Amino acid sequence: MTPKKNILPLIFSMLLITGILIGNWYGSNYSKSNTFPSILNKLKQSGDKEISFSLLPRTNKVSTILSYIENEYVDTVDISVLTEAAIPPLVEKLDPHSIYIPARELQKFNEPLTGNFSGIGIQFNMINDTIAIINTIPNGPSEIVGIHAGDRIILVDDSLVAGQNINSDNIVKMLKGLKGTTVKVSIARRNEKELLEFEITRDDIPLYSVDVAYMINSETGYLKISTFAQTTYNEFIEGINKLHEEGMTKLILDLRGNGGGLMDPAIHIADQFLSEGKLIVYTQGKSRPKHEFRSTAKGICKEDEVIILIDEFSASASEILAGALQDNDRGTIVGRRSFGKGLVQEQIEFKDGSALRLTIARYYTPTGRSIQKPYDENKEDYYSDIHNRFINHEFENSDSIHFADSLKYITPEGKTVYGGGGIMPDIFIGIDTTGTSPYFNRVRNLGLIYRFAFDFTDKHRSNLMEMEDLSSLVKYLDKSSYFNDFISYAKDKGVNPNYREIEISRIIISSQLKAYIARNIMDNDGFYPIIRDVDLTLLDAEKMFD
Repeated sequence: MTPKKNILPLIFSMLLITGILIGNWYGSNYSKSNTFPSILNKLKQSGDKEISFSLLPRTNKVSTILSYIENEYVDTVDISVLTEAAIPPLVEKLDPHSIYIPARELQKFNEPLTGNFSGIGIQFNMINDTIAIINTIPNGPSEIVGIHAGDRIILVDDSLVAGQNINSDNIVKMLKGLKGTTVKVSIARRNEKELLEFEITRDDIPLYSVDVAYMINSETGYLKISTFAQTTYNEFIEGINKLHEEGMTKLILDLRGNGGGLMDPAIHIADQFLSEGKLIVYTQGKSRPKHEFRSTAKGICKEDEVIILIDEFSASASEILAGALQDNDRGTIVGRRSFGKGLVQEQIEFKDGSALRLTIARYYTPTGRSIQKPYDENKEDYYSDIHNRFINHEFENSDSIHFADSLKYITPEGKTVYGGGGIMPDIFIGIDTTGTSPYFNRVRNLGLIYRFAFDFTDKHRSNLMEMEDLSSLVKYLDKSSYFNDFISYAKDKGVNPNYREIEISRIIISSQLKAYIARNIMDNDGFYPIIRDVDLTLLDAEKMFD
């Protein structure tokens, strides 16, 4: 909580930056002689007494204050320092997705949309002087060990970072390092009484937003998109062309865990599935007139059957794509209710290298629904909505999900869809708990499966690199003692074996071990075909084509 003695300077700073954003030209042309004569006269008359007065009603108050501080304050004031301190709390009063990005952090924020980066694979923001994890990079080191969006980093390698006023540049330096080295972080998580400790092995973050495109069988292709970046559309087209060449007529498009990104790639990808002239999405804001995006005649997937997989972490551009196909009765949406982000941000950059991502419109699916979930000034409640869904058993069954009749919309073929809180799938599939046990939860939460896979790969890299294809690699692993070696490894890390629980979780542990080892050698082309064996949502989706 902000001490009372700091409230007035904060409010004043917020007023100050408002003037910078909307009245800069006015302030820069103000003349001291015609702005303050009566004020200065009163000051001269009153000496050092406290005085009270009002400005003329037509005066731009914030610009006046800005000029007054620059010209008359007792000490020299660095307005830029006040500006940087004032903008974040100002923007924080808006929606959850408007954000000010200081110059030193802009590259970090742009990297997921424009290229690749390395480290532990998190997107974070400083909230209440604490590192709040906004998102984990799909399949990145932090996600793999079990770090979640909403977690707070309290310690880094036993150094306290919460409440220490450490700037973002220094935080990045603490978390980044050479590939293969480790960093320990202690996490505070909602509803967890104790800090959770994770040892993260630094690694390269995936370069591509299309993680994989491969044939599941002779007719069905699988393509997973992890984010929507500048290269996503071209990667998608490349993947689809490859699958068509291999005989694909049915496609499973996986958007699970895809938190969105750029809007344009999602629109262009939706265009590939729709006949000419179909509405894909439209945007509208107070100062932005309605703008429609419609399909062309150039789609290369118009004849393919399609299933789209979504979950509670599918957001923004993912929801645009899923909503476009659902509202046009094109394909089937399968999985769990999506996140519910229906706001459009525009980024403007300033001369000092900083930027503002401001929400300037809402987007609407073809039936006219907004899928933005409710929000207020309490952003903690907004992001904890996912946790609340879990507590309310929404992940297990669709009966726990209720929509108001006022949010009901009808597609051209008569299907009922809802707005106001994400995309509800056509076919709901609850979270899979098959094969879980206390032993599995323990080794997973400690990141031991991933860490063992890394160590095993290091020890056997020369042999693994000799494998010509995935089938050969799997055969090599099946002949090895990797599973028993893992049980011993986990015991050395403090997790004693419970053989009854191990037997319950044998298939899922074994599959994850092999998938992570395969990823270390063959990247995602090795990982996804193996992990498919324990992905019941994907397996169920395959059956829907029959």
